[in-house]
Amino acid sequence: MKSRILFISFFLFSFSVLFAQNPISPPGIYIADPSAHVWKDGKMYVYGSNDESTNYYCSWVHHVLSSSDMIHWELTKNVFASKGKNDQIPYNDELLFAPDCQYKDGTYYMYYCQPSNTEAEGVATSKSPLGPFVNGRKMNTKGISEIDPCVFMDDDGQAYYIWGQFTGKVAKLKSNMTEIDFSTVKDSVVTEKEHHFHEGGYMVKRNGIYYFIYADMSRANMPTCIGYSTSKSPFGPFKYGGVIVDNSHCDPANWNNHGSIVEFKGKWYVFYHRATHNSVMMRKACIEPITFNSDGTINEVEMTSQGAGAPLKAAQTIEAEQACLLFGNTRILDFDQSHEKLAGIRNGDHVAYKYINFESGADGFEVKVAPGKNSGQIQVALDQPWHGSIGAVEVPAVSGDQKWISLKCKIKPTVGIHAVWLNFEGNGDELFEVDSFRFTSSGK
Repeated sequence: MKSRILFISFFLFSFSVLFAQNPISPPGIYIADPSAHVWKDGKMYVYGSNDESTNYYCSWVHHVLSSSDMIHWELTKNVFASKGKNDQIPYNDELLFAPDCQYKDGTYYMYYCQPSNTEAEGVATSKSPLGPFVNGRKMNTKGISEIDPCVFMDDDGQAYYIWGQFTGKVAKLKSNMTEIDFSTVKDSVVTEKEHHFHEGGYMVKRNGIYYFIYADMSRANMPTCIGYSTSKSPFGPFKYGGVIVDNSHCDPANWNNHGSIVEFKGKWYVFYHRATHNSVMMRKACIEPITFNSDGTINEVEMTSQGAGAPLKAAQTIEAEQACLLFGNTRILDFDQSHEKLAGIRNGDHVAYKYINFESGADGFEVKVAPGKNSGQIQVALDQPWHGSIGAVEVPAVSGDQKWISLKCKIKPTVGIHAVWLNFEGNGDELFEVDSFRFTSSGK
């Protein structure tokens, strides 16, 4: 959370320790397309794109998130770049889209892609899962150059290269991990028509079943879902299995999703991203626990604020950007290097936080807001936005510059675990902004 980030810098890297649940990307950092792996040290590592603008996807650098417990995350910056500091691609300065990483015989291989380049795919290497990844070089794909590379390592040590958009492609990698065995290339292993495949392939094996994970187009003609198909072979045939998580309503302008599933200490999780800034970019990595049925199918899960952890504690500060559902015009924006807020708030908008534990009870609500040119109200509701207010804060109008203030109100005494909805009312479009909130108890 915002007040609990420690930054340390050295040589080419900087890393920060983040205490957070969803999103796991720290404030001001926008990591999308999370490809998760557990390496030999037992830690979780997440490789992904680094969004930095609402004008274009991704950026020229890759960061890595890592964790020993799925709650405390370390951010290692600039492990690989296509220009500037740590530039390891000598042949161009193009944007870096979604990467993946794989390990073999003491070396970590980062597979990257640059869609604006004729030869989109490349590979760099490191002796550490945190890089620096060096010596970026083209992978010859013989014209089958698309996006979103993933490398799956089977139980027998055979690696498979997976990539593509609209149709998923699979091929064996040669033992050097840097060349495709073109005699094995198979196109249309999954397709948009039959499997709702859009892009963002990822493969994992569980109990003899191969799971092809990807951005799924099955709802609203948008790839907002992480979906999956299953097979007894990495080359298929694959059968569509369904949706694992849908990021619809994470942002007013959200478009896509991209993620992975992975086992960590006996439990399984889905990694995915949510958009911010009223854009299809500026996406943030998130996690949800998942469960399997006896037939191998995966149960769909909802987006939450708690992610891999327990419900958020009502008495602690809850950051506004931990909202997991946003309805209306409200969006998450950054307002300095390490702070984010709810902005663009209009009458009738509402946002959800799932889930919050009131434990032994609360009877007060405190919120940090920046009033706008029009007055308004924040109503607090439990479980569903239409279940009625348990309390409301009146937010005054201001005529000058916005400043952050704290406002309080009494609420109906509340105990237990609930989804918390903030319902916004007011006149005009220039209402208040929200930075954080918490619940209080008069008995303490």
